[in-house]
Amino acid sequence: MENNKTYFLKSERLGFRCWSMGDLVLAALLWGDIEVTRLIDAREQLREKQIREKLEQEILRQGEHGVQYWPVFRLKDGDFVGCCGLRPYDLSESIYEIGFHIGRAHWRNGYAFEAAQTVISHAFGSLGVCALFAGHNPANSASAALLTKLGFAYTHDEFYPPTGLNHPSYLLKSNSNEQ
Repeated sequence: MENNKTYFLKSERLGFRCWSMGDLVLAALLWGDIEVTRLIDAREQLREKQIREKLEQEILRQGEHGVQYWPVFRLKDGDFVGCCGLRPYDLSESIYEIGFHIGRAHWRNGYAFEAAQTVISHAFGSLGVCALFAGHNPANSASAALLTKLGFAYTHDEFYPPTGLNHPSYLLKSNSNEQ
């Protein structure tokens, strides 16, 4: 069970904190599940070394840029849900990429939408980001629907090296998120 005091960001049901190397078991639960990674990585099921490298990249990104795909937990019981966060996309234009990976046990509960909304608010509010980029595997219709629901607008297809495919790509500008 997670300690709520470690969360730097919260939504109604979710808490966000930063990855550490002590989270290798959680990272393996998420990125070691081929159903989670099959649409984001062409290497099929990630092995322990690849999962460790992915975790190390997230930790390094937090240290260098103050963002990562943060681990997300349910507030009510501390259950690990997955990750959602940011990575640099075009720093010269203050554009970051948003992404989310939700554990299979938590699919279809609205956690991706809630986590993404929270990260969007954090990006445009606390971080002062100008725009958010997002892309998805062309076979992932659920991500396409979610990005549209979040207000992202399709802009182009972009080659994504981890899958070797052109991914539909979207942009959400900070002023388009104002209510």
